[in-house]
Amino acid sequence: MIPRAPYTLILLAASLAAAPLPRAQTPSPQAPPPAPASPDAAKPTELDHVVANIGSSVILQSDVEQEMRFSVLDPLQQALPGQNTPSAALVRLIDRTLILEQMQQQQLPTSTPKAEVDKSLADVRRQIPACEKFHCQTSQGWDDFLQSNQLTPEQVDERWSQRIAILNFIDERFRSGIRISQDQIAAYYQNTLAPALAKENQKAPPLADVSGRIQEILLEQQVSGMFQDWLSSLREQGNIQIVDQAYNADPASKSQGATQ
Repeated sequence: MIPRAPYTLILLAASLAAAPLPRAQTPSPQAPPPAPASPDAAKPTELDHVVANIGSSVILQSDVEQEMRFSVLDPLQQALPGQNTPSAALVRLIDRTLILEQMQQQQLPTSTPKAEVDKSLADVRRQIPACEKFHCQTSQGWDDFLQSNQLTPEQVDERWSQRIAILNFIDERFRSGIRISQDQIAAYYQNTLAPALAKENQKAPPLADVSGRIQEILLEQQVSGMFQDWLSSLREQGNIQIVDQAYNADPASKSQGATQ
């Protein structure tokens, strides 16, 4: 299934037929005067808008905003600079969509069994520093945490299901034969993650809790050349057009992939 972003834009065309106007009626003398218009009625309503096209599909401003909210599930993405700008979020959406389309064409699963998703999210709930005050280990605490970030459990389950499927696809296609040592994981934790969280006045989670995620990042770095070449090819074939030029303001986001 193609992810919720981008959506297919459905335009409803309405035909206006000429019809006789109703006759004006003389108002009753007892009829009260019309109520004054509310001041809010004159205010323009802020509408969602298209920020990018991928072939016949679109990515909306609301999709980008939701993608940025999902970053709360990944402390590394929030802590490292430049990971959660609107431009970076748009790139992640574009790349994720292109990858999922490739998986569909190859008839590969784009979702993950619920038991595996639940197990992975249980680990995530222990790893997010901001989860501590919400007691995310409990169902109510997890729901409260997600609600505070304008997310629902259903949205998170769907996104995490796709995320695991994408990581499995990339593992099989690009990462075979690559091994990350425990020394490399510890070095990244000490030299990159812990200092980045300290700058945000956050305490780094125990190494054991984030070693799997750090391994993912190091694997991504190892295969970035092959993966980015492949993604570049997908982008060239994908007929991508950035409609809202404000999203071209962050060149550094171009190097980010869609596996976050």
